[in-house]
Amino acid sequence: MDSTETFTILNEENTRLDRLLAERFSKSRSYFQHLIAQNCVLVNGSPVKKRVIPNNGDEIEVLFQLTPELDLLPENIPLDILYEDEHLIAINKPSGMVTHPAPGHPTKTFANALVYHCKLIEGGTDPLRPGIVHRLDKETSGVLIAAKTSQAHARLIEQFSNRQVEKTYLAITTSNPGTCTVDHSIGRHPIHRKQMACSPDGRNALTHFQSLAQDGPYTLVLAKPHTGRTHQIRVHLKSLNCPVVGDNLYGAPKKNLNRHLLHAWELKLKHPITAQDLHFQAPVPKEFFCGQKFTRVLQSGARSINPSKD
Repeated sequence: MDSTETFTILNEENTRLDRLLAERFSKSRSYFQHLIAQNCVLVNGSPVKKRVIPNNGDEIEVLFQLTPELDLLPENIPLDILYEDEHLIAINKPSGMVTHPAPGHPTKTFANALVYHCKLIEGGTDPLRPGIVHRLDKETSGVLIAAKTSQAHARLIEQFSNRQVEKTYLAITTSNPGTCTVDHSIGRHPIHRKQMACSPDGRNALTHFQSLAQDGPYTLVLAKPHTGRTHQIRVHLKSLNCPVVGDNLYGAPKKNLNRHLLHAWELKLKHPITAQDLHFQAPVPKEFFCGQKFTRVLQSGARSINPSKD
């Protein structure tokens, strides 16, 4: 999975771009020369040559690519397990945990914890993502599942690809989106490479939203993505002028939060081997109980939540 870092040049004079990046990120100059040649390094939004010397105040964007330098090592990281058998595992991922290793996050990921916990994981061709069938953004908490065998992995991937998995998220937004369906394609932002955006040239994306309660300017929202695009719920809510509270990337930062308020609350699918109906639900984090109306709805649980049907 690609990862992007953005920073501004401050007090770094007369240093070639490739050397500057190598020193800043502790990687080889040849690695950054490769990225620059692939137009994966932008200065003030534009591709440059490796010999360029940035000026103070220039904004640098680096779109990292996976390299053999990354490795998946078992790490003894506790997992909040919701369900486990010999074929799959479902956990409640905490906010702050990355799903699998990527540049900038080489360790302490769910994948590192998974290979330690399960010892042997089969499935998939990417050595950095064994068993991984879907992902959650770093700050998004909630239900995350993985396969433990090749057969389970293939069948779970098929369910996700065929949109046979029912996903339900909870979000707190800066204003009220009401009950609606957003059907806007999503692609990479043309300028800010770290962001996604609604774009007619992107991939189709469909999300159902239902407002559950409003407390002051904020709204507790149920979101059901029919597709699984990067940052889909966050981008679609931004398109409604209702970004997720705490979302620094899409326009709603909040100083007293260290995460955005988006939670993968529920996941429904078929067991990949037995075809039994599985229903996983992750407890709602305490940050969501931030108003009396929200607390009342959340404490009453599923009885108060009647999500829109696909």
